[in-house]
Amino acid sequence: MRNDERFEIERAFDLLPHIVGSSWAVVWFRLNKIKKPTPEEYRNKVLEYLKMMEPIFESYQADENFSEIVKYIKIRKQEEYEKITNGLNKDVEKRYNRYIDYG
Repeated sequence: MRNDERFEIERAFDLLPHIVGSSWAVVWFRLNKIKKPTPEEYRNKVLEYLKMMEPIFESYQADENFSEIVKYIKIRKQEEYEKITNGLNKDVEKRYNRYIDYG
């Protein structure tokens, strides 16, 4: 698969964890008046909201023309989930630190 064929999916996986996952997680913590969640609690909540996007990640399943991108999406999705869980997604960690500092 050429880089230009997966570029948009790469950008989505670069942005979705902190834009969707962290944003929704922060709102959840604020509304529940949890000012100092642990890093693990925060990461788990980010992952919970990001996983709600699964139907979009699986939207190309029925068409064989998309078999290569489907494989790429599965691999990239799992990599992103692991990065969040292990505290290796810099943007999610930055959003966590900002929430802890400024709530």
